[in-house]
Amino acid sequence: MSQAVEPFHVLGTGVPPVDLPPLARRLLESADLVVGGRRLLEAVPDIPARTLPLKPPLESVLNQADQMRRAGNTVVVLADGDPGFYGIGDRLRREFGPQNVVVYPNVTVLQAAAARMNRSWERIETVSLHGRSDPTPLLAGLSQGKTVGVYTDAVNTPAALGRLLLDRSGDEIVLHVFENLGGPEERLRSLSPSEAASIEFSDLNFLLAERIKPPEVRLRLGLSEAELEHEAGLLTKREIRAAGLSGLQLESGQLVWDIGAGCGSVSIEAAALAPGARIVAVEQNERRAGQIRSNVRRTGALTVEVLEGRAPECLNELPDPDRVFVGGGLGRSEAGLLESILDRLKPGGRMVLHLVLLQSLQRALAICRQRSMDFELQQIQISRAAPLAEDLRLAPLSPVFILTIQGSRAGKVSPEQSRP
Repeated sequence: MSQAVEPFHVLGTGVPPVDLPPLARRLLESADLVVGGRRLLEAVPDIPARTLPLKPPLESVLNQADQMRRAGNTVVVLADGDPGFYGIGDRLRREFGPQNVVVYPNVTVLQAAAARMNRSWERIETVSLHGRSDPTPLLAGLSQGKTVGVYTDAVNTPAALGRLLLDRSGDEIVLHVFENLGGPEERLRSLSPSEAASIEFSDLNFLLAERIKPPEVRLRLGLSEAELEHEAGLLTKREIRAAGLSGLQLESGQLVWDIGAGCGSVSIEAAALAPGARIVAVEQNERRAGQIRSNVRRTGALTVEVLEGRAPECLNELPDPDRVFVGGGLGRSEAGLLESILDRLKPGGRMVLHLVLLQSLQRALAICRQRSMDFELQQIQISRAAPLAEDLRLAPLSPVFILTIQGSRAGKVSPEQSRP
Protein backbone atom coordinates (compact mmCIF):
# COMPACT_ATOMS: atom_id res chain seq x y z
CA MET A 1 0.00 0.00 0.00
CA SER A 2 1.48 3.31 -1.13
CA GLN A 3 2.10 6.02 1.42
CA ALA A 4 -0.07 9.14 1.17
CA VAL A 5 1.86 12.14 -0.14
CA GLU A 6 1.60 15.26 1.98
CA PRO A 7 0.90 18.62 0.34
CA PHE A 8 3.28 21.55 0.48
CA HIS A 9 2.77 23.36 3.80
CA VAL A 10 3.15 27.06 2.99
CA LEU A 11 3.61 29.07 6.17
CA GLY A 12 3.07 32.82 6.31
CA THR A 13 5.70 34.27 8.64
CA GLY A 14 3.78 37.43 9.44
CA VAL A 15 5.65 40.68 9.85
CA PRO A 16 9.40 40.09 10.37
CA PRO A 17 11.36 38.69 11.96
CA VAL A 18 9.08 35.55 12.18
CA ASP A 19 5.82 35.33 14.10
CA LEU A 20 4.23 31.89 13.72
CA PRO A 21 1.07 30.63 15.42
CA PRO A 22 1.36 27.28 17.28
CA LEU A 23 0.16 25.01 14.45
CA ALA A 24 2.57 26.56 11.95
CA ARG A 25 5.41 26.37 14.48
CA ARG A 26 4.78 22.64 15.02
CA LEU A 27 4.80 22.01 11.27
CA LEU A 28 8.09 23.88 10.95
CA GLU A 29 9.71 21.92 13.77
CA SER A 30 8.60 18.56 12.35
CA ALA A 31 9.51 19.28 8.72
CA ASP A 32 12.02 17.25 6.73
CA LEU A 33 12.72 20.11 4.29
CA VAL A 34 12.22 23.84 4.75
CA VAL A 35 12.26 26.07 1.66
CA GLY A 36 12.50 29.83 1.92
CA GLY A 37 14.40 32.99 1.16
CA ARG A 38 17.77 33.38 2.83
CA ARG A 39 16.51 36.04 5.25
CA LEU A 40 13.64 33.84 6.46
CA LEU A 41 15.86 30.78 6.80
CA GLU A 42 18.32 32.78 8.89
CA ALA A 43 15.42 33.84 11.14
CA VAL A 44 14.74 30.18 12.10
CA PRO A 45 18.27 28.82 12.72
CA ASP A 46 17.35 26.11 15.24
CA ILE A 47 15.08 23.93 13.09
CA PRO A 48 16.37 20.37 12.59
CA ALA A 49 15.23 20.08 8.96
CA ARG A 50 17.34 20.34 5.85
CA THR A 51 16.98 23.80 4.28
CA LEU A 52 16.75 24.80 0.63
CA PRO A 53 17.21 28.50 -0.28
CA LEU A 54 14.51 29.91 -2.53
CA LYS A 55 16.43 31.72 -5.29
CA PRO A 56 16.41 31.95 -9.08
CA PRO A 57 15.72 29.91 -11.04
CA LEU A 58 12.65 29.20 -8.90
CA GLU A 59 11.46 26.37 -11.13
CA SER A 60 14.54 24.30 -10.32
CA VAL A 61 14.20 24.89 -6.55
CA LEU A 62 10.49 24.07 -6.52
CA ASN A 63 11.02 20.90 -8.54
CA GLN A 64 13.64 19.73 -6.01
CA ALA A 65 11.18 20.41 -3.20
CA ASP A 66 8.44 18.55 -5.05
CA GLN A 67 10.66 15.49 -5.50
CA MET A 68 11.30 15.47 -1.75
CA ARG A 69 7.57 15.79 -1.10
CA ARG A 70 6.71 12.94 -3.45
CA ALA A 71 9.29 10.77 -1.69
CA GLY A 72 7.20 11.02 1.49
CA ASN A 73 8.92 13.96 3.20
CA THR A 74 7.17 16.82 4.95
CA VAL A 75 8.02 19.97 3.01
CA VAL A 76 7.42 23.41 4.49
CA VAL A 77 7.72 26.61 2.45
CA LEU A 78 8.26 29.88 4.33
CA ALA A 79 6.82 33.06 2.84
CA ASP A 80 6.73 36.69 3.94
CA GLY A 81 3.47 37.88 5.43
CA ASP A 82 0.57 35.93 3.94
CA PRO A 83 1.57 33.48 1.16
CA GLY A 84 -1.86 34.00 -0.46
CA PHE A 85 -1.40 37.77 -0.81
CA TYR A 86 1.19 38.50 -3.51
CA GLY A 87 3.09 35.50 -2.21
CA ILE A 88 4.34 32.16 -3.46
CA GLY A 89 1.10 30.34 -2.67
CA ASP A 90 -0.44 31.11 -6.05
CA ARG A 91 2.61 29.92 -7.98
CA LEU A 92 2.67 26.62 -6.09
CA ARG A 93 -1.03 26.08 -6.79
CA ARG A 94 -0.52 26.77 -10.50
CA GLU A 95 2.48 24.46 -10.85
CA PHE A 96 1.48 21.55 -8.59
CA GLY A 97 -2.30 21.85 -8.30
CA PRO A 98 -4.37 23.31 -5.45
CA GLN A 99 -4.89 19.85 -3.96
CA ASN A 100 -1.15 19.67 -3.26
CA VAL A 101 -0.85 23.00 -1.44
CA VAL A 102 -2.07 24.08 2.01
CA VAL A 103 -1.58 27.74 2.93
CA TYR A 104 -1.36 28.93 6.51
CA PRO A 105 -2.11 32.67 6.37
CA ASN A 106 -0.60 35.31 8.59
CA VAL A 107 -0.51 39.10 8.91
CA THR A 108 0.53 40.87 5.69
CA VAL A 109 2.90 43.80 5.54
CA LEU A 110 -0.06 45.78 4.17
CA GLN A 111 -2.05 45.11 7.34
CA ALA A 112 0.90 46.04 9.53
CA ALA A 113 1.57 49.24 7.56
CA ALA A 114 -2.10 50.27 7.70
CA ALA A 115 -2.10 49.66 11.47
CA ARG A 116 0.98 51.86 11.87
CA MET A 117 -0.86 54.60 9.96
CA ASN A 118 -4.12 53.96 11.84
CA ARG A 119 -5.87 53.30 8.51
CA SER A 120 -8.46 50.78 7.33
CA TRP A 121 -6.53 48.54 4.98
CA GLU A 122 -9.52 47.30 2.98
CA ARG A 123 -9.63 50.74 1.30
CA ILE A 124 -6.04 50.47 0.09
CA GLU A 125 -5.41 49.10 -3.40
CA THR A 126 -2.27 47.00 -3.37
CA VAL A 127 0.05 46.21 -6.29
CA SER A 128 3.27 44.28 -6.58
CA LEU A 129 6.14 45.68 -8.61
CA HIS A 130 8.40 42.86 -7.43
CA GLY A 131 10.09 41.50 -10.53
CA ARG A 132 7.97 43.67 -12.81
CA SER A 133 9.08 46.38 -15.23
CA ASP A 134 5.74 48.13 -15.81
CA PRO A 135 4.57 50.54 -13.07
CA THR A 136 1.16 51.08 -14.71
CA PRO A 137 -0.82 49.38 -11.86
CA LEU A 138 0.58 51.91 -9.36
CA LEU A 139 -0.01 54.85 -11.70
CA ALA A 140 -3.54 53.70 -12.52
CA GLY A 141 -4.51 53.47 -8.86
CA LEU A 142 -3.17 56.97 -8.14
CA SER A 143 -4.92 58.34 -11.24
CA GLN A 144 -8.20 57.11 -9.77
CA GLY A 145 -7.52 58.83 -6.46
CA LYS A 146 -6.78 55.65 -4.52
CA THR A 147 -4.20 55.06 -1.83
CA VAL A 148 -1.90 52.39 -3.25
CA GLY A 149 0.25 49.92 -1.32
CA VAL A 150 3.35 48.86 -3.23
CA TYR A 151 5.52 45.76 -2.84
CA THR A 152 8.90 46.98 -4.11
CA ASP A 153 12.10 45.26 -5.22
CA ALA A 154 15.76 46.12 -5.89
CA VAL A 155 14.83 47.95 -9.12
CA ASN A 156 11.46 49.44 -8.18
CA THR A 157 12.79 51.07 -5.02
CA PRO A 158 11.05 53.95 -3.22
CA ALA A 159 13.72 56.23 -4.70
CA ALA A 160 13.04 55.00 -8.25
CA LEU A 161 9.28 55.36 -7.76
CA GLY A 162 9.87 58.83 -6.33
CA ARG A 163 11.67 59.83 -9.54
CA LEU A 164 8.90 58.36 -11.67
CA LEU A 165 6.14 60.15 -9.76
CA LEU A 166 8.07 63.42 -9.67
CA ASP A 167 8.13 63.35 -13.48
CA ARG A 168 4.41 62.54 -13.79
CA SER A 169 2.83 64.43 -10.90
CA GLY A 170 5.33 66.75 -9.29
CA ASP A 171 5.12 66.76 -5.50
CA GLU A 172 1.35 66.28 -5.31
CA ILE A 173 1.76 62.72 -4.00
CA VAL A 174 3.18 61.56 -0.67
CA LEU A 175 5.08 58.31 -0.22
CA HIS A 176 4.84 56.68 3.21
CA VAL A 177 7.87 54.38 3.24
CA PHE A 178 8.03 51.59 5.84
CA GLU A 179 11.45 50.06 6.43
CA ASN A 180 12.18 46.89 8.43
CA LEU A 181 8.60 46.56 9.66
CA GLY A 182 8.42 44.58 12.90
CA GLY A 183 12.16 44.67 13.51
CA PRO A 184 14.29 46.70 15.92
CA GLU A 185 15.26 49.09 13.08
CA GLU A 186 11.69 49.77 11.98
CA ARG A 187 11.22 53.23 10.48
CA LEU A 188 8.39 55.15 8.79
CA ARG A 189 9.07 58.23 6.69
CA SER A 190 6.46 60.29 4.82
CA LEU A 191 8.16 61.89 1.84
CA SER A 192 7.41 63.86 -1.28
CA PRO A 193 8.56 62.25 -4.55
CA SER A 194 11.43 64.77 -4.79
CA GLU A 195 12.57 63.88 -1.26
CA ALA A 196 12.31 60.12 -1.83
CA ALA A 197 14.14 60.33 -5.16
CA SER A 198 17.54 60.94 -3.56
CA ILE A 199 17.33 58.65 -0.49
CA GLU A 200 18.82 55.17 -0.08
CA PHE A 201 16.34 52.90 1.70
CA SER A 202 16.62 49.59 3.48
CA ASP A 203 16.18 46.62 1.14
CA LEU A 204 13.26 45.49 3.30
CA ASN A 205 10.62 48.12 2.58
CA PHE A 206 6.99 48.67 1.66
CA LEU A 207 5.27 51.90 0.73
CA LEU A 208 1.86 53.54 0.65
CA ALA A 209 1.38 56.21 -2.02
CA GLU A 210 -1.46 58.70 -1.91
CA ARG A 211 -2.39 61.98 -3.55
CA ILE A 212 -2.42 64.89 -1.10
CA LYS A 213 -4.57 67.21 -3.21
CA PRO A 214 -6.95 66.62 -6.12
CA PRO A 215 -5.82 67.34 -9.70
CA GLU A 216 -6.53 70.80 -11.05
CA VAL A 217 -8.75 69.28 -13.77
CA ARG A 218 -10.93 66.24 -13.12
CA LEU A 219 -9.89 63.36 -15.39
CA ARG A 220 -12.83 62.37 -17.57
CA LEU A 221 -14.09 62.08 -21.14
CA GLY A 222 -15.14 65.25 -22.94
CA LEU A 223 -12.47 67.65 -21.66
CA SER A 224 -12.95 71.11 -23.12
CA GLU A 225 -10.28 73.01 -24.98
CA ALA A 226 -10.12 75.50 -22.10
CA GLU A 227 -9.17 72.74 -19.63
CA LEU A 228 -6.08 71.66 -21.54
CA GLU A 229 -2.89 73.57 -22.20
CA HIS A 230 -2.48 73.70 -25.96
CA GLU A 231 -1.14 75.76 -28.82
CA ALA A 232 -3.62 78.09 -30.57
CA GLY A 233 -6.40 75.55 -31.02
CA LEU A 234 -4.05 72.76 -32.19
CA LEU A 235 -5.76 69.88 -30.42
CA THR A 236 -8.28 67.23 -31.32
CA LYS A 237 -11.74 68.68 -30.70
CA ARG A 238 -13.69 66.79 -28.06
CA GLU A 239 -16.42 65.55 -30.45
CA ILE A 240 -13.82 64.12 -32.85
CA ARG A 241 -11.83 62.80 -29.89
CA ALA A 242 -14.82 60.78 -28.71
CA ALA A 243 -15.30 59.20 -32.12
CA GLY A 244 -11.63 58.25 -32.43
CA LEU A 245 -11.50 56.76 -28.94
CA SER A 246 -14.60 54.66 -29.62
CA GLY A 247 -12.87 53.19 -32.67
CA LEU A 248 -9.84 52.15 -30.60
CA GLN A 249 -11.97 49.92 -28.32
CA LEU A 250 -9.62 50.43 -25.38
CA GLU A 251 -9.24 48.00 -22.49
CA SER A 252 -7.13 47.93 -19.35
CA GLY A 253 -3.84 46.11 -19.75
CA GLN A 254 -3.26 47.29 -23.32
CA LEU A 255 -0.28 49.25 -24.63
CA VAL A 256 -1.47 52.32 -26.56
CA TRP A 257 0.64 54.50 -28.83
CA ASP A 258 -0.56 58.05 -29.54
CA ILE A 259 1.54 59.22 -32.49
CA GLY A 260 1.79 62.97 -33.04
CA ALA A 261 0.13 63.49 -29.68
CA GLY A 262 0.14 67.30 -29.77
CA CYS A 263 -1.01 68.49 -26.35
CA GLY A 264 -1.98 64.95 -25.31
CA SER A 265 -5.78 65.32 -25.36
CA VAL A 266 -6.39 61.85 -26.83
CA SER A 267 -3.84 60.19 -24.53
CA ILE A 268 -5.36 61.80 -21.45
CA GLU A 269 -8.92 60.76 -22.28
CA ALA A 270 -7.66 57.26 -23.15
CA ALA A 271 -6.32 57.15 -19.59
CA ALA A 272 -9.78 58.04 -18.29
CA LEU A 273 -11.46 55.43 -20.48
CA ALA A 274 -9.03 52.55 -19.75
CA PRO A 275 -7.36 53.28 -16.39
CA GLY A 276 -5.15 50.18 -16.48
CA ALA A 277 -3.75 50.80 -19.97
CA ARG A 278 -0.19 51.99 -20.53
CA ILE A 279 -0.33 54.99 -22.86
CA VAL A 280 2.70 56.40 -24.68
CA ALA A 281 2.23 59.90 -26.09
CA VAL A 282 4.77 60.38 -28.90
CA GLU A 283 5.56 63.97 -29.88
CA GLN A 284 8.63 65.34 -31.67
CA ASN A 285 7.97 69.01 -30.93
CA GLU A 286 9.68 69.92 -27.64
CA ARG A 287 7.17 72.64 -26.74
CA ARG A 288 4.17 70.40 -27.31
CA ALA A 289 5.80 67.54 -25.40
CA GLY A 290 6.06 69.98 -22.49
CA GLN A 291 2.35 70.72 -22.84
CA ILE A 292 1.57 67.01 -22.59
CA ARG A 293 3.58 66.74 -19.37
CA SER A 294 1.76 69.76 -17.98
CA ASN A 295 -1.65 68.32 -18.92
CA VAL A 296 -0.75 64.97 -17.35
CA ARG A 297 0.04 66.71 -14.08
CA ARG A 298 -3.06 68.95 -14.24
CA THR A 299 -5.44 66.04 -14.87
CA GLY A 300 -3.68 63.32 -12.86
CA ALA A 301 -3.56 61.04 -15.93
CA LEU A 302 -0.42 59.38 -14.61
CA THR A 303 -0.56 56.34 -16.91
CA VAL A 304 0.40 58.64 -19.81
CA GLU A 305 4.14 58.72 -20.47
CA VAL A 306 5.72 61.16 -22.90
CA LEU A 307 8.15 59.93 -25.55
CA GLU A 308 9.82 62.90 -27.19
CA GLY A 309 11.09 61.99 -30.63
CA ARG A 310 10.30 61.38 -34.26
CA ALA A 311 8.24 58.34 -35.21
CA PRO A 312 8.87 55.65 -36.26
CA GLU A 313 12.56 55.83 -35.23
CA CYS A 314 11.81 56.63 -31.57
CA LEU A 315 9.47 53.63 -31.27
CA ASN A 316 12.19 50.99 -31.60
CA GLU A 317 12.65 50.46 -27.86
CA LEU A 318 8.93 50.14 -27.10
CA PRO A 319 7.03 46.82 -26.96
CA ASP A 320 4.58 46.22 -29.82
CA PRO A 321 1.27 48.06 -29.32
CA ASP A 322 -2.27 46.76 -28.93
CA ARG A 323 -3.77 50.07 -30.07
CA VAL A 324 -2.42 53.00 -32.07
CA PHE A 325 -3.86 56.47 -32.62
CA VAL A 326 -2.35 58.74 -35.27
CA GLY A 327 -3.57 62.31 -35.02
CA GLY A 328 -0.79 64.18 -36.76
CA GLY A 329 -1.77 63.35 -40.34
CA LEU A 330 0.34 61.57 -42.97
CA GLY A 331 2.18 64.26 -44.86
CA ARG A 332 5.01 63.57 -47.29
CA SER A 333 7.52 63.90 -44.45
CA GLU A 334 5.91 60.88 -42.76
CA ALA A 335 6.58 58.50 -45.67
CA GLY A 336 6.69 54.93 -44.41
CA LEU A 337 5.20 55.78 -41.00
CA LEU A 338 1.93 53.93 -41.49
CA GLU A 339 3.66 50.85 -42.87
CA SER A 340 6.14 50.80 -39.98
CA ILE A 341 3.39 50.99 -37.39
CA LEU A 342 1.28 48.32 -39.08
CA ASP A 343 4.32 46.02 -39.05
CA ARG A 344 4.45 46.43 -35.26
CA LEU A 345 0.73 46.23 -34.47
CA LYS A 346 -0.11 43.13 -32.43
CA PRO A 347 -2.42 40.49 -33.97
CA GLY A 348 -5.98 41.63 -33.46
CA GLY A 349 -4.84 45.19 -32.71
CA ARG A 350 -6.61 48.31 -33.87
CA MET A 351 -5.37 51.57 -35.32
CA VAL A 352 -7.27 54.83 -35.75
CA LEU A 353 -6.13 57.71 -37.95
CA HIS A 354 -7.56 61.22 -38.00
CA LEU A 355 -6.96 62.70 -41.45
CA VAL A 356 -7.85 66.06 -42.94
CA LEU A 357 -6.09 66.03 -46.32
CA LEU A 358 -7.47 63.99 -49.21
CA GLN A 359 -3.99 63.00 -50.35
CA SER A 360 -3.19 61.57 -46.90
CA LEU A 361 -6.45 59.63 -46.95
CA GLN A 362 -5.71 58.22 -50.42
CA ARG A 363 -2.26 57.08 -49.33
CA ALA A 364 -3.64 55.37 -46.21
CA LEU A 365 -6.39 53.61 -48.18
CA ALA A 366 -3.88 52.40 -50.76
CA ILE A 367 -1.73 50.86 -48.03
CA CYS A 368 -4.77 49.13 -46.49
CA ARG A 369 -5.74 47.64 -49.85
CA GLN A 370 -2.18 46.55 -50.60
CA ARG A 371 -2.14 44.65 -47.33
CA SER A 372 -5.73 43.38 -47.63
CA MET A 373 -6.57 44.90 -44.26
CA ASP A 374 -10.08 45.39 -42.92
CA PHE A 375 -10.93 49.02 -42.36
CA GLU A 376 -13.79 51.39 -41.73
CA LEU A 377 -13.95 54.96 -42.98
CA GLN A 378 -16.05 57.80 -41.62
CA GLN A 379 -16.18 61.51 -42.24
CA ILE A 380 -17.28 63.66 -39.32
CA GLN A 381 -18.38 67.27 -39.63
CA ILE A 382 -19.11 69.14 -36.41
CA SER A 383 -20.86 72.48 -36.15
CA ARG A 384 -21.02 74.49 -32.96
CA ALA A 385 -23.46 77.22 -32.05
CA ALA A 386 -22.07 80.75 -32.28
CA PRO A 387 -23.84 84.09 -31.64
CA LEU A 388 -25.08 86.08 -34.61
CA ALA A 389 -26.90 89.35 -33.94
CA GLU A 390 -29.52 88.37 -31.36
CA ASP A 391 -29.67 84.75 -32.49
CA LEU A 392 -27.38 81.77 -33.04
CA ARG A 393 -25.77 80.30 -36.10
CA LEU A 394 -23.98 76.98 -36.56
CA ALA A 395 -20.27 77.51 -37.22
CA PRO A 396 -18.69 74.45 -38.90
CA LEU A 397 -15.36 72.99 -37.86
CA SER A 398 -13.06 71.38 -40.42
CA PRO A 399 -14.30 67.95 -41.52
CA VAL A 400 -12.19 65.00 -40.41
CA PHE A 401 -11.80 61.54 -41.92
CA ILE A 402 -11.59 58.76 -39.33
CA LEU A 403 -9.93 55.63 -40.68
CA THR A 404 -10.08 52.60 -38.37
CA ILE A 405 -7.85 49.67 -39.31
CA GLN A 406 -8.19 46.17 -37.88
CA GLY A 407 -4.78 44.53 -37.62
CA SER A 408 -3.99 41.01 -38.88
CA ARG A 409 -7.44 40.30 -40.23
CA ALA A 410 -7.25 40.21 -44.01
CA GLY A 411 -10.43 40.52 -45.99
CA LYS A 412 -12.20 42.42 -48.70
CA VAL A 413 -13.85 45.74 -48.02
CA SER A 414 -17.24 46.72 -49.26
CA PRO A 415 -17.68 49.44 -51.92
CA GLU A 416 -19.20 51.67 -49.25
CA GLN A 417 -16.12 51.28 -47.05
CA SER A 418 -13.63 51.86 -49.84
CA ARG A 419 -15.32 54.93 -51.32
CA PRO A 420 -13.83 58.18 -49.84
